[in-house]
Amino acid sequence: MALRRSPSSTCAESWPNGAGYSRVATALSESSSIHSDAFYHLTKDASSIGMDPVTYTILESEPFTGESWAEESQSPIQHKSMQISPSEDKIPVVETASSPQTSGEGLYFCDGRRKVDYVLVFHQRRHSSIRHGTSASQDRLSIVSNGNFPPTVGSDVAAGRGGGGIPGGEAANVGEVCMELGGAGGSEPTEPAYHEMRLIRQEFEANLLEAGLEIERDRELKTHGPSFTRLHAPWPVLCREAEFLKIKVPTKTSYELKEESGFGSSMSTMWRKLNQPFQPKVHQDHERTKFLSHCFSRDKLHLYNITSKDTFFDNATRGRIVYEILRRTPCVRTCQTIGISTLIAKGVYDAAFPLHDGDYKVIGHLEERNDRQVLHEEWARYSAFYKYQPIDLVRKYFGEKIGLYFAWLGVYTQLLVPASIVGIIVFGYGVATVDTNIPSLEMCDERLNFTMCPLCDGACDYWHLSTACGTARASHLFDNPATVFFAIFMSLWAVLFLEHWKRRQISLSFSWDLTGIEEDEEHPRPKYETILLQKRQREQKKKKKKKKKDEPEKQEDGTVTGKDRWRQKLLSAMAAGIPSAIEKLTWKDRLPGYFINVSSILFMFGLTFSAVFGVIVYRITVSALMAMSPDPDIKSNVRVTVTATAVIINLVVILILDEIYGAVALWLTELEIPKTETNFEERLILKAFLLKFMNAYAPIFYVAFFKGRFAGRPGNYVYVFNDYRMEECAPGGCLIELCIQLSIIMLGKQLIQNNIFEIGIPKLKKLVRALRDKESAQKESEGERPPQQWNLDYALAPFEGLTPEYMEMIIQFGFVSLFVASFPLAPLFALLNNVIEIRLDAKKFVTELRRPIAARAKDIGIWYNILSGMGKFSVIINAFVISFTSDFIPRLVYQYMYSQTGTMHGFIDHTLSFFNVSNFKPGTAPQNSELGDITVCRYKDYREPPWSPEAYQFSKHYWSVLAARLGFVILFQNLVMFLSLVVAWVIPDVPKTIVEQLKREKKLLVDVFLQEEKEKFQLIQSLFAKDGTLQSSSQMLPPNQGLPLLGRFSTLPSGPTSGDGGAWPRTRCRAASFSQFTRKISSSSRNENENSRHTAV
Repeated sequence: MALRRSPSSTCAESWPNGAGYSRVATALSESSSIHSDAFYHLTKDASSIGMDPVTYTILESEPFTGESWAEESQSPIQHKSMQISPSEDKIPVVETASSPQTSGEGLYFCDGRRKVDYVLVFHQRRHSSIRHGTSASQDRLSIVSNGNFPPTVGSDVAAGRGGGGIPGGEAANVGEVCMELGGAGGSEPTEPAYHEMRLIRQEFEANLLEAGLEIERDRELKTHGPSFTRLHAPWPVLCREAEFLKIKVPTKTSYELKEESGFGSSMSTMWRKLNQPFQPKVHQDHERTKFLSHCFSRDKLHLYNITSKDTFFDNATRGRIVYEILRRTPCVRTCQTIGISTLIAKGVYDAAFPLHDGDYKVIGHLEERNDRQVLHEEWARYSAFYKYQPIDLVRKYFGEKIGLYFAWLGVYTQLLVPASIVGIIVFGYGVATVDTNIPSLEMCDERLNFTMCPLCDGACDYWHLSTACGTARASHLFDNPATVFFAIFMSLWAVLFLEHWKRRQISLSFSWDLTGIEEDEEHPRPKYETILLQKRQREQKKKKKKKKKDEPEKQEDGTVTGKDRWRQKLLSAMAAGIPSAIEKLTWKDRLPGYFINVSSILFMFGLTFSAVFGVIVYRITVSALMAMSPDPDIKSNVRVTVTATAVIINLVVILILDEIYGAVALWLTELEIPKTETNFEERLILKAFLLKFMNAYAPIFYVAFFKGRFAGRPGNYVYVFNDYRMEECAPGGCLIELCIQLSIIMLGKQLIQNNIFEIGIPKLKKLVRALRDKESAQKESEGERPPQQWNLDYALAPFEGLTPEYMEMIIQFGFVSLFVASFPLAPLFALLNNVIEIRLDAKKFVTELRRPIAARAKDIGIWYNILSGMGKFSVIINAFVISFTSDFIPRLVYQYMYSQTGTMHGFIDHTLSFFNVSNFKPGTAPQNSELGDITVCRYKDYREPPWSPEAYQFSKHYWSVLAARLGFVILFQNLVMFLSLVVAWVIPDVPKTIVEQLKREKKLLVDVFLQEEKEKFQLIQSLFAKDGTLQSSSQMLPPNQGLPLLGRFSTLPSGPTSGDGGAWPRTRCRAASFSQFTRKISSSSRNENENSRHTAV
């Protein structure tokens, strides 16, 4: 059942301020459930709670006609009876055929002058419930009022949709409301939710008009599809909001930036010439001149260089200002919510976004390019990979938050260049010394004839160590003395990167006028408001139940009449629109969410470990099966084959779990019910990072620190499922396997995510959307006008935040810093990836995403803390990788403690222990060995020989190596931490030039304001002196009139005070503190106070 307004059920009343208000008279019985806040406020003057009345005739659903449906996309505020008081603003409805294609290509209103600052999109739908040709008398039910609303007589000023008025013969019966019955005429019932959405939109747009915005909408002729509401902020609104938001704008005062002199100046000049080919072709005004900036104030307009009111605030700032208005605009009459985000979450609007600056393809002269075209040509192209980023233009177009992300990504990519060079040198050192490495030569020497114990029980045979020659040589490429130096270097590099970014961030803050900005006050999230509203409703129900216990006694006494009960219900409905005393959610409300969070995260950790364990079982079983193969080639390549296939399986599992964990982190964060978007984003980042960190690095941690540590020894192995032995490290160590694991996961993750997730999937979605739009376009009329900019932008993908972009780079930073000792080429591959990543993200932002809101930000937020934590964690990880995963420490111990010649000769024999084959458990020894009769085999460990009294126990060599390893961890960690503190202390956070410029700007601003105050004082003194001279020469004043006492701090100028305004001209001061915007006052009060007007200084 949907409400319908009939001509006989509405009348007009005049508001005290002169605005016409179409009152919908509702007839509600005492037991009716329609006395909601939405309907009550539509029938009652809301001026008592500080809201201007809005002339709604919104409870309406006319029978369908071809013309009426075309007009349904209009807001009812457009009709003559729906004027906004007191300014009588309207939402212009532009005819489709008469909409001119302005020079701005859809960036302006139909007049071609007012910019479209924001666009609201909603879908209009035609349902089968709309009847064709059904008369109103056949499907309306009139419910007569019970007298609770007093009848008033008036003419219905609400014209019909056809424009005609109500016939005079139809008297307005105020005490009834007409309701549409769905069963009339055999048609289906209408959808009440759609009409409710219309009510909410009408109220919200009316409040936007009251806030000063201007609205325009096309007259849509389509029966379904998106409808676009364009918003424009006029100059007074921009000034007001800029002052509220404390937006810094440049003033007329400027100063020259200090140039270096001497040798530094010549070096800077030479560096600029060398960098010239790498600079983007972006026009930059006043390269050596900086204008002072100051928070915008309407009282200081003369300080700003306002050449044009249309261009003083750029498009990004205008969009941000309008978004702030949308974010705080209330909608309390119909849905008790605040802000556009809540309405989008409720489905009232589909989207809200600012427009791009036209098409990104350059058409015409290059000099006429807009900012989007410049970004596309100089930044968002793969052919511009060698150029610097136009960060200032990125910040101007997308805002500070996105500008800081690309600036951070640029700094990170630049600093990967020296790390890549050092990594290549370390790898080159390994290649150059592989043929002279004594341990590798000993392993490859067949004459030494080290017979190794079998790799599996029963089926596997004894084998010679020389068959693992290739693994030993490859291991030396990454496990050499230069690796230790590289690990120390990368630990210091991480600290240097963070310090350099802090300096760069402060420089950008100074350049972008972000110093001293305050955090914007955030409104609650839609989910938070919904839960809070439900809590308030529960509390209200509890209070009502308590009141009902006392009501029967009062009714029996006869103290409360029916009329008084209705008045109480009316007051309760009025109070429903006012926020309750419950202002926030407590920990008790969030306790179920916290419990689900903890249990779910623990379950996800268990799932990750289960995936790692599954891959371990795969490696063990496949190794055993391949070892039993009669093919010698398969036997010789067991380790490489098993390692490579297991890593590929790990990569696939990681990619799948990455997507699952991202969705789970979002769901878990929603359960916590964060109040603001900032809290939501921080909690989401922490959960997503924790889950994805464990997912990406769990296999690597296993290989680095656990593989081979718990395998046991011959004759006493550790078994999985009582049948399969735990896997062991290769004779050359686990570092080569760690290198393979790290390289495949890192490269595969980057290539697949970049090429499939970031390029392939968006292009596939775009193709599907284009095909769908093409099919729908073929169904529309051929005379359809070309799509406007808001149509093109709506077809783009919505901006969903920077969290995925940051997360990808943070995980990559972990690959580069945490296990870099095992893979020195990691910085090089990260550098190659980031060169593509910058252009890929740029192309996505410029061409494939809707324009995001130009959000302000002073820094990169919680991501810096994560980077700092990972930098410190990398020191510990690299220390343990060098100590326990590589053979660096055992080599040092052997060379300086046990080697008789002080060289590495005999190192392999020193690391291999003896085992008597007669000590094998029954059924585990090889059945028929091709190597003949073997009595003793060797295995890698530091244990006593079988002829020792403590056979197979750890030898003293083991404890010596363990002590050296632990000592190296402590030494390495403290040394790197100390050097990191030295680097952080030597490099100041704030550059010296920025400190000097800040002091200079502060001094100049003080001088400007002192000069302004001095001019004001001189003007006031001259005004007083002139008025005093004129009055002294005039006639004597009457006794009841006197002059104000002039003084230094007087703000009342002397002058004519007679009722007619005096015969002398009034000098108007041009000081900055004179009010630029005055309040509107009534004509009566203006006449009464005409003699008391004065200038406020």
